[in-house]
Amino acid sequence: MKYLFVHNNFPAQFRHVATHLGADPANEVRAIGAEGSRPLPGVTLHRYALPAASLASTHPFARRFDGEARRAEQTLYVCTMLRASGFRPDVVLAHSGWGEALPLRSAFPEARLVSYGEYFYRPHDSDVNFDPEFPGLGLDGLVGLHARNAASLLALSDCDLAISPTNWQRSTFPREWRDKIRTVHEGVDTRLVSPDPKTVLRLDDGTTIRAGEETVTFVARNLEPLRGYHVFMRALPEILRRRPGARVLVVGGFGVSYGQRPPGSETWHQIFLREVAGELDLSRVHFLGHLPFARYLDVLRVSRAHVYLTYPFVLSWSCLEAMAAGCVVVASDTPPVREVIDGRNGILVPFHDRGELARRVCDVLADPAAHAERGRLARETVLRRYDMAAVCVPEAMRVLHGPDRLRPRRPAPEPGLWSVA
Repeated sequence: MKYLFVHNNFPAQFRHVATHLGADPANEVRAIGAEGSRPLPGVTLHRYALPAASLASTHPFARRFDGEARRAEQTLYVCTMLRASGFRPDVVLAHSGWGEALPLRSAFPEARLVSYGEYFYRPHDSDVNFDPEFPGLGLDGLVGLHARNAASLLALSDCDLAISPTNWQRSTFPREWRDKIRTVHEGVDTRLVSPDPKTVLRLDDGTTIRAGEETVTFVARNLEPLRGYHVFMRALPEILRRRPGARVLVVGGFGVSYGQRPPGSETWHQIFLREVAGELDLSRVHFLGHLPFARYLDVLRVSRAHVYLTYPFVLSWSCLEAMAAGCVVVASDTPPVREVIDGRNGILVPFHDRGELARRVCDVLADPAAHAERGRLARETVLRRYDMAAVCVPEAMRVLHGPDRLRPRRPAPEPGLWSVA
């Protein structure tokens, strides 16, 4: 069969399923992505360049969609080339949130089109207006937020079926669309992401940390409020005061992935570090930045207590990877975290309660044997529900090849319609 994956940052969430399909020589697997996309074995990647464009004259409500329309145009050019070369995918899987899905139904009307619905923006019970420390959205901000869903809604309208990685993320979409969405997580490679009690991590400053030592870990793509970095940093002075032998490993960049940008020229990391720096023994706190995946896994393997905090938003891969590595996770009691952590396989604390966070982390550091069962059950949860090979890829295959098709097929367009000019 012929498959096409479309994601501006390919492979991203499609890594495991694309790798699985690409390993079969009977399949022809292609992907479309932006310039930063990375190839996979067995997958032919077609990159597009997004030309610079000024949005100065574009209405603020439409600026995101303007950018998505430009991505759609570049995607259409690649689709035109593929179709002219004779490539007709049987199945297309596309992320709905970047605009790249907009031309796919027109480009390949005969294909089974599956949309990846990661998140639907809304003004309540979500990342917006959750944290009282930061300004909420005004009326204009709410309208702009609503407009951010345009591409996702168009993709849902066009697709045969959609998938979303967690039940809670699926629930963020309007009720009238949910019957079209299946919950299918991309999965964790549990053979690779696994505990190793013999792990030794050597830091660039010469510090050596071994599994079993008193180590606290925190991971985020970028260190920002949406992932609870401010709460974590404010809990650190109490953790280090009560546990004088503990070390802290912080993994993540200093930019912004989600949410608001910091005021002024400082990063969120600089702002929150300055707030508590006088109360910290910084010789015991190691900021590691972004790490290669293997080194990141070693950070998880030496962790005695792993902290994961998030607003109600997309569940991070790092949460499930920490669980798969057998970490004892102390996490925020927010959706979708409570979908994977129930108190037996980890510890839930109120997002904003830094005192409770510090207390529970210190409990784990002080008596690891009493909490070891939580780490075992955390890995068991991932094996049972999120294992890439045994659970998630097979479920994705059922969606990609299933009989249910919720929209009629349309005839292929006339060849003359495929001129790039």
